[in-house]
Amino acid sequence: MAENDLASVLSAVGPRLRALRRQRDTTLAQLSAATGISLSTLSRLESGQRKPTLELLLPLAKAHGVPLGELVDAPQTGDPRVHPRPYTRQGMTFIPLTRHLGGLNAYKQVLPPGPKCTGELEQRVHEGYDWLYVLSGKLRLVLGEHDMVLTAGEVAEFDTRTPHAFANAGPEPVEFLSLFGKQGERMHVRARPAGKRAADSEDAS
Repeated sequence: MAENDLASVLSAVGPRLRALRRQRDTTLAQLSAATGISLSTLSRLESGQRKPTLELLLPLAKAHGVPLGELVDAPQTGDPRVHPRPYTRQGMTFIPLTRHLGGLNAYKQVLPPGPKCTGELEQRVHEGYDWLYVLSGKLRLVLGEHDMVLTAGEVAEFDTRTPHAFANAGPEPVEFLSLFGKQGERMHVRARPAGKRAADSEDAS
C-alpha cells in the first residue's frame, strides 16, 4: 500500500470509531470501562490526534462486536457476503445488513413482545431519515401527533427530526427492515399529498 493510501486509511479510522460508538449509543466513559483504554486516548483517537495502533483497535473491535477490518475499512477480498453481528439497544435487537458506517445503512430490527403498550411513549429526535418495512408482527409507530400500528407488508418513512417512538403492538416479536441515513439521505421521493395530485391532474386537463 502506498504511503498516501496508508495515511488516508489511518485518518479515516477516527471518524469510523466515533460513528460506530454513536450508532450503538455508547459513551466514551462506557467504552473506556469496557476496553481499559483511557478517556483521553479514546477522545484523541476519534478526533484523529492519536494514531491508531493494533493494541488500541483490537479491544475496540471486541467491545463493538465487529471485525478489525471494519474499523480500518480493509479492502474487500471478493466475498460479497455480509456477516451480521447483532447488538441490542433499548431492548431492540439490531442486525446490520451493510458493512460501511457512512451514508445509508440497512438493518433488520427485532422488537420483542412486552407488556401491552397502549399509553404514551417517550419520543426522541435525532438527525437522519428513516424508511422501514414490517416483515412480521405489529409495530406501533408514534410520530409526532400520529399514533399508528403497522402490520406485515406496510411501509413508513419519516424525517427523524420529527419526535418518534417504536413499540411492539402484538403478542409476537415484530421484525422490520430499516434503511437509515444519518445525514438525512432519502431512499426515494415521498408521494405528494392526495390534494396536490388532484390539483395537478386538474391543471393538466
